[in-house]
Amino acid sequence: MVLYMKLDISIVIPLYNEKNIYNMCYKRVNFILNKLNRSYEILFVDDGSKNVYLNELVEISKLDKNVKIISLTRNFGKESALTAGIDYSQGEAVIILDADLQDPPELIPEMIKTWEEKDVDIVLMKRKTRNGETFTKKTTANKFYKLINSLSSFHIPEDVGDFRLMNRKSVEALKKLPERNRYMKGLFAWIGMNTYTMEYDREPRTGGGKAKMNYVKLINLAIEGITSFSTYPLRIALFLGVFSALFGFVFGMWIIFKTLIIGEIVKGYTSTIALITFLGGIQLLTIGIVGEYIGKIYLETKQRPIYLVKKFIAQGKNG
Repeated sequence: MVLYMKLDISIVIPLYNEKNIYNMCYKRVNFILNKLNRSYEILFVDDGSKNVYLNELVEISKLDKNVKIISLTRNFGKESALTAGIDYSQGEAVIILDADLQDPPELIPEMIKTWEEKDVDIVLMKRKTRNGETFTKKTTANKFYKLINSLSSFHIPEDVGDFRLMNRKSVEALKKLPERNRYMKGLFAWIGMNTYTMEYDREPRTGGGKAKMNYVKLINLAIEGITSFSTYPLRIALFLGVFSALFGFVFGMWIIFKTLIIGEIVKGYTSTIALITFLGGIQLLTIGIVGEYIGKIYLETKQRPIYLVKKFIAQGKNG
């Protein structure tokens, strides 16, 4: 691990196949930080990109000693890349920024000013508008936050992404959380800390192209978030089991009553198949819910590292 050297500001920028964007991102961020008259570092975390541009990043780091590069051995996912950047950061304030510039780096000075004037641990950046995103994505995101907050024992801020400022105390608290199944928005919220929320307008993705998070990945992330911070799905499985047992008992008593008391011959091939299908669906659902949690336990017991670093480059030298 890198020896700690006190700096004022760390900017953590995860990268995955951002060949057409990273240079523009660097220029905008560097221009802003140069005007602050503070010590800083820009940490690019290359999360096993397929379109290789590591050499180009190295050239930037040779020209700018404030640029550091963490190259992971493969694609571990954004949550792991964020963890790597936070672990390696050395600033008293750590700001997380997406390379696609949907979260404007021009807000960095205001974030720092708010952090100092309000004397808070974390400055959250809440999206007032989400330009460039579809109605479906905005709606599903809103419903997801309502769902997870109804299930979780603590509040995860709505319309708040990874874009935020964290002071050193918050960063050190976050680094104490060792779990391998990481839903970073939940982990950010779990540590608590004194927080102030700023609102901003989110911009369309710079450089065109589609966002890396498609709907399948978003669904997987939603499942990860819910199962990482709530056991209510297990209780739902329990309630479904109790409900189906009671339903079966009442239905059975009704069949007995109709046959013995009323004398009606029981018919119903269709109803039997429907009942079997219904109960089979409940069983598979509950097994799936339990299996999701068992899978998490299985992965956690392996104690594999959250990420592996292939190279750490600072001032053109491998660390």
